[in-house]
Formats: sequence, C-alpha cells, structure tokens
Amino acid sequence: MDRTTEIVAYWNSVRTALPGLPAALPEAWGFGASEEQADGLLALVLDGVKTGTASSLWDYDATGDPLPQKGELSIILDGAGAPRAVIETLSIRIVPFDQVDAEHAFSEGEGDRTLQAWRDIHERFWREHSENPRGFEPDMPVVCERFRLIHTR
Repeated sequence: MDRTTEIVAYWNSVRTALPGLPAALPEAWGFGASEEQADGLLALVLDGVKTGTASSLWDYDATGDPLPQKGELSIILDGAGAPRAVIETLSIRIVPFDQVDAEHAFSEGEGDRTLQAWRDIHERFWREHSENPRGFEPDMPVVCERFRLIHTR
C-alpha cells in the first residue's frame, strides 16, 4: 500500500471511530526536519507531553503554505511517513521569538521543558533547517500553536 492510500485508509478509520468528523482529508505532516525528529516529537505527543508546537512565520511565507487555523485537524506522520495520530488545533498566536513565554515552551515538551531549553533548541533548528533565506533572528515572528490529540493508531 502506498503512503497516500495508507493515509486515506487511516483517515477513514478515524472517521469510523469518531463519527462526525469531516469527510475532507486533513493535511498530513510530521514534526521536525528529519525522521529522528519526527519520531521523537511524535512520541511526546502520543505520551501526552507535547501539546504545543512552534513554526517560523517566515517559513510559511517562503513556502506559501497556509497558516494553521483554530479547529483544524491534522494527521501526524512518523519519520517513515506513516500516519500515527490526529490532532486538533486549539489556538494560534504569532509572537516574536524573544517573547515566546515559558508556558508555551513547557507545552512543547522538549528538553527540560524550560524557556531557555526551548530557545536553544529552536534557535538551532531554525539556523539549520529554515525554509526561508532569513533563517533565524531573535525577534523573528513565531507561530505558536496549541493542540490536542484526538486519535492515535
């Protein structure tokens, strides 16, 4: 079974388990920029530790991808591209990197969950993996998303 067929089949099984979900297939994506990151961050979601994520607004501008929206569903993929979970976006805030707060940092579940660890991890990530030519700046706009896990495989 190819990945697209697998994602559609997974979505159909989620809709059977949770009647009332829309028929339209949500966007499917994985966390991070590598298989290892996708698997590690997915594990935090599945364990109930990770309930937030952050993205560079500049990366959205560079790729043309739409910003996440409150109420939007997403299929979360593992590092191999297999569907493993569905999340629902609860809120979106766009703030400068240096104004992301400790509460959001904690919600991301990474490192020791402190604001300093969040800053170190995300600065390194955006310096290495930005999809835009500006890369990282201390005041760059960050899309802070909070979500809830609604289904796991």
